[in-house]
Amino acid sequence: MIKNYFTILLLAVCMAFSCTETTKEPLTPDTKSELRAPAYPLITIDPYTSAWSCTDQLFDAPVTHWTGRAHPIIGALRVDGTVYRFLGKEVIPKTYLLQMAGGGPWEGNYVNEKPSKGWEQIDYNADSWNVGRGAFGTEGMPVCNTLWDTEDIWVRREFTLPELLDEGDISLIYSHDDIFELYLNGVQLVKTEYEWHNNVELKIDRNLLRPGQKNVIAAHCNNRIGGGYVDFGIIQDNEQTEVFDQMAVQTKVALSATQTQYNFMCGPVDLQIEFVSPLLPENLDLLSRPVNYINYKVVANDKKKHDVQIYFEATPEWAVNDFSQEVTVNKGKTHGINYVKAGTTEQPILQKKGDNVRIDWGYFYLAANGTPESSVEIGGYNSTKLQFATDGKISAGVDEYVSQMSKTMPVMSFVDQLGEITGTAKKGYVMIAYDDIESIQYFEENLKGWWTKNGQVSIEDALQKAATEYADILNQCNSFDKKLWDETVQAGGKKYADLCVLAFRQSIAAHKLVKDTQGNILFLSKENFSNGSIGTVDVTYPSAPLYLKYNPDLLKGMLNPIFYYSESGKWKKPFAAHDVGTYPRANGQTYGGDMPVEECGNMLILTTAIAHAEGNADYAEQHWDVLTVWANYLMENGLDPENQLCTDDFAGHFAHNTNLSVKAIMGIAGYGKLAEMLGKTKVAEEYTAQAKYMAQEWMKMADDSDHYRLTFDKPGTWSQKYNLVWDKLLGLEIFPADVAQKEVAYYLTKQNTYGLPLDNRKVYTKSDWIVWTATLADDKATFEKFVDPVHKFVSETPDRVPMSDWYQTTDGTQVGFQARSVVGGYFIKLLEK
Repeated sequence: MIKNYFTILLLAVCMAFSCTETTKEPLTPDTKSELRAPAYPLITIDPYTSAWSCTDQLFDAPVTHWTGRAHPIIGALRVDGTVYRFLGKEVIPKTYLLQMAGGGPWEGNYVNEKPSKGWEQIDYNADSWNVGRGAFGTEGMPVCNTLWDTEDIWVRREFTLPELLDEGDISLIYSHDDIFELYLNGVQLVKTEYEWHNNVELKIDRNLLRPGQKNVIAAHCNNRIGGGYVDFGIIQDNEQTEVFDQMAVQTKVALSATQTQYNFMCGPVDLQIEFVSPLLPENLDLLSRPVNYINYKVVANDKKKHDVQIYFEATPEWAVNDFSQEVTVNKGKTHGINYVKAGTTEQPILQKKGDNVRIDWGYFYLAANGTPESSVEIGGYNSTKLQFATDGKISAGVDEYVSQMSKTMPVMSFVDQLGEITGTAKKGYVMIAYDDIESIQYFEENLKGWWTKNGQVSIEDALQKAATEYADILNQCNSFDKKLWDETVQAGGKKYADLCVLAFRQSIAAHKLVKDTQGNILFLSKENFSNGSIGTVDVTYPSAPLYLKYNPDLLKGMLNPIFYYSESGKWKKPFAAHDVGTYPRANGQTYGGDMPVEECGNMLILTTAIAHAEGNADYAEQHWDVLTVWANYLMENGLDPENQLCTDDFAGHFAHNTNLSVKAIMGIAGYGKLAEMLGKTKVAEEYTAQAKYMAQEWMKMADDSDHYRLTFDKPGTWSQKYNLVWDKLLGLEIFPADVAQKEVAYYLTKQNTYGLPLDNRKVYTKSDWIVWTATLADDKATFEKFVDPVHKFVSETPDRVPMSDWYQTTDGTQVGFQARSVVGGYFIKLLEK
């Protein structure tokens, strides 16, 4: 093992392959959607291996994981000695004046009961408070040194700064989950609603600080449900400047289901870059293979000859949960493919679980076919860029490097000597991959990714196959993308198609595909930026339409864990569980509360939807006993639900929920339909008749003249009855058709600029439910009246994060949630046929 202590390292990732063939054809067929996305998907493999551009131009900000943490990729094109940066942005290291927990535990005072007035002030006496080490959080939260399991926590951190501070801007940096207020020397600087954020940087006025004297940061956090977290520090900018400080001119960004394309002008040369995630639903081996492509094509735009080199780099931040972890970086070669891999030295396989947690086991790969014109090296963060800018090359480095990135940042760099570029294009590609070794812990058994064939296929094999099948895979992606675009445009119009294109990769990549020890498919979701649950039923429910449309086996993989949980006797309650754990450990429900009517209804409806899609009830027959238990629970408890949560749990508990009642009725009706398909005629008649009776009672209890109520007991209220959509899609014919149309007409009077609120209590909404509600409409024009404001939200929201499904309909701001699988629900319109 070679340890280089001299300079910051350049972990050269074998990021590219220069194809010597030339072509005048486009890299791929024209993509269709030029939607301004809140964030553009670049790398989408699974909940851990994920990268997004959250700006309009690809070079305006660093590339990040969907949580906002750095997953850096930088790309530059050198044309006749001039370097144009087209991808990512250099992150100039900042100086910590006050470390967060990632740099080591810090000491503070805390209490869990409301303190006396003035607790945030400098001169407050906190001697009676507890002493603990930051960060403060619930079990499983990152770098958590003091466990916090109450609803509230108050924290004070006293510190002294040097009398002389450098000139760079000073910022507070903080992370929190959930409701949070933060003070610096008694002045409130942060106050949030029910939300959670990580490593937020807030520039502060230097006059608030007291150099050479006592200072205090004070915070209060209220944890409503799920994880809780408090961490903060102070950072200062330094005077180092970027090496690649000249940007290309971006001329286009466009999306298709599996690809994101950017076009640039780099002086006299045009560059096209494509990020390809071959998440093809009918090809499970390919969908689960943890390899994405970055394609590039270069051509002169002035009919002259130009000397061109292309450069990519990445850092080991892709393979850590926290910046402070030590990493090992290696170079290697297999089957003609060069690669660099990076991973933590510790390799704590499947030890961490939680929401805002990234993988810190397994290895991140940058790989490419080896050619004489290309090179991949490990080197220093600045020195490698400087050498490329100077002479278009990178020097050979070490084959292995060990580093703690907070002290020395290595980079993985690749250069392709494209040579003479004319009016005939040259093209190539690089591969990004991740071998997680063990993917999921499923009821105490560690499971490998589907693509490994139970450990028979190695990551080297996968990389070789990805290279060998490259052209065929691109053709498959192009064909699928065109099909999806055409059918979504036909079903709901171009704006609807835009939403589906943006949702496709986000939804699939929020899952992990594995098999259990019996060979059954498991397609396990992570409840991204919600609470980190794995296999959540009421996340599966809104996500389901995408999978019902393109491969019902994937939906079976989402339901199988819940069926097993009950059928094995591990879950003993007479209703369906909420989840099977906290990602990536699926060892049993960890959510704090049950949703009895919600989850029973979800499981019954989705099992019926699978039968409807496949034309048989074979899958339901395998689980008939537990489906019967759940149907009977709904018969007894579903018409007028007691005080409980539904899938919109952020709205809190409430009783007599009319939309939840609709779900129960649809679940019972679905069970009747399944019985009919299985030849159980008497059972079918009994449950179908009961569902129709409950529907008639529902209409009387919920009626509020020109619409139906939010709760049976509160006139003058209303809510989206999105659960009614299954009556239409499954042909159940339980409610009279005019029930849905009365609701649709009323909703049109309640819309705001960015869409239809969820109900009368707030102006926020859920975008997936809007599309379901829109599908109740009898005609495409009315459907578009609901969908167009959602498109407007996506196009105009000021929150540049992977698409949120929970936002304010008045100003388009995000309330919470991002990068969730539930946007798969947008595809529900395609189920009409």
